[in-house]
Amino acid sequence: MADAFIDALELFPRGLVYVAIGIGVLVIGKLVQDLLTPYKINDQLRTKDNVALGLSITGYYVGIVIVFLGAVYQDFSPIVAEGLGFTTDYWQDVLRVFLTSLAGIAALNLARIAVDRLVLHKFSTERKIIDDQNAGTGAVEAGVYIATALVIAGSVSGEGGGPETSLAFAALGLLVLVLYTLFYELTTSFNIHDEIDRNNTAVGVALAGNLVAIGIVVLKAVAGDFVNWEEALAAFIIFAAFGFGLLLAMRLVVDLLIFPRVKVADELAKDRNLGVALIESAVVVSASLILFFAV
Repeated sequence: MADAFIDALELFPRGLVYVAIGIGVLVIGKLVQDLLTPYKINDQLRTKDNVALGLSITGYYVGIVIVFLGAVYQDFSPIVAEGLGFTTDYWQDVLRVFLTSLAGIAALNLARIAVDRLVLHKFSTERKIIDDQNAGTGAVEAGVYIATALVIAGSVSGEGGGPETSLAFAALGLLVLVLYTLFYELTTSFNIHDEIDRNNTAVGVALAGNLVAIGIVVLKAVAGDFVNWEEALAAFIIFAAFGFGLLLAMRLVVDLLIFPRVKVADELAKDRNLGVALIESAVVVSASLILFFAV
C-alpha cells in the first residue's frame, strides 16, 4: 500500500502537466471558434441567453476533451512505466498530445460545416441556432461534435499507422454519422428536418443521442493498434453495420417495453416530449457503451 502511495505521488506532478495542457487546449479551442464564427459568442450566451448555441458549444468543448483524452490514453502506460522524471521522451509525448489536440480542434470546426452541408442539409444550421435559437439544431450539432471526437480519439489511440490512417478513419467515421442520420430518418415515421425546422427540440435531442451512440460504436471499431488496412476496414464495417442494427433494436425496446402504451415517434414528433427523447438517448448510448466494454 505504501509503495502504491509513493508511486502515485511520483506520477502526480507529471499528470498535472497534462491537466495544464488540457486547460490550455480548451482555451485555444474557444479562441479558434471565436475567430471562425461571424457572431459574438459571448454576446449570444450572456445577452441573448441563446440555449441553442450553449448546447452546441457544450458538445464542442466535450469533443475537445475527448480528443485530448484519446491522445493521452496512448501515453498512460509509458508514464506508469517510467516513473518519476521529466525525461525527453516525456516532453515529446506531451508535445504529441498537444499537437494532436490542435488537429482535433480543426477537425471539430470542420465538423460544424459538415452538419450544415450533410447532416441537416435542408436549412442553415447557423441561422437556426443564431437567429431562431433552435435548441434542436444546437443539440444535433453537439451530438455531431461529440461523435466526431469519439472517432478521432479512437483513430489516434494505439500504435501503428500514422497521420494518414487517423485522417482516413476520421473521414470514414464522419461518413458513418451522415449515413446513420439517413438511416435514422428512414426508420422513423416523421421527417427529421421538418420537425427540427419547426423548433422540435425533442427530435433534435433524440437524434443527438443516437449520433453519440453510433460514435461510441465507431470508437470501438477504430480504437487500438493498427495492424493493416484489411483488418482495420473489416472491423470498421462490421462494427458500423452491427451498430446500426443494435441501435434500431434499442429504439424498438424503448417503444415496446419502456413505453408499451404509446408510440415513441408520436411522443417525439406530435407531443414534442423531451423526457421521452432523453430516455431514448440514454438507452441507445447505454447499449453502445455495453457493446464497447463487452466485446
